[in-house]
Formats: sequence, structure tokens, C-alpha cells
Amino acid sequence: QVQLVESGGGFVQPGGSLRLSCAASDIRFKFYTMGWYRRPPGKQRELVATITRLSTTNYVDSVKGRFTISTDNNKNTMYLQMDILKPEDTAVYYCNARNDFYGHNYWGQGTHVTVSS
Repeated sequence: QVQLVESGGGFVQPGGSLRLSCAASDIRFKFYTMGWYRRPPGKQRELVATITRLSTTNYVDSVKGRFTISTDNNKNTMYLQMDILKPEDTAVYYCNARNDFYGHNYWGQGTHVTVSS
């Protein structure tokens, strides 16, 4: 059974950094587009960043230059390095694995990130 488990969330002051991890079981990253999404308080879930099996990355404008998505295929783990964090980055962050050819779309349970002084 596919499982995506996020970790690394927490409380940080503005300007600080966090690194989120997503450990996957029973899937191989090279066959999936992996992504990070977030749900800010009182808002809908939104895309943060994606990375394709060819390592092409895409970021929402609000995090460009501050966040970096990456994968370690040997460890079957995806990361989101978040720097220069802002209060508006406060959200529950979710890991996603998608393969449109097979109709697969998997989600993790989410990890909370709070940016506040």
C-alpha cells in the first residue's frame, strides 16, 4: 500500500528556514511527478512546487527564490527546503505523487508549518 509520510514541520520565526521531507513507500519516484501543496488557514489547498521524473521543477510565484524542491531517488524521499520564511507561508504542507498515465494520485497526511514572531 502506497504511503507518503511528511515530516519536518514546526514553528519558526520570519526569515527562518525549515526543511520538509516526504518519505514514500511502495512507489518509485522516477515514475511519478512529485509535488508539495499547502493549505493556509481558512483557504483552499494550493500548489507550492513540483518536480517531474526528469527533474524539471516548477514553483508558485510566491515561493520562487526562497523554496527548493528536490528528490533523493535512492532514499525514495522528497524534500522542500524553505528559506526566508514569511508569515504567509503558514499552512499545512502536503506531499503528492501523481502519475496521470496510470491514474495514480497519492497524498500524505500533512505537516504543519507556522511562521510567526
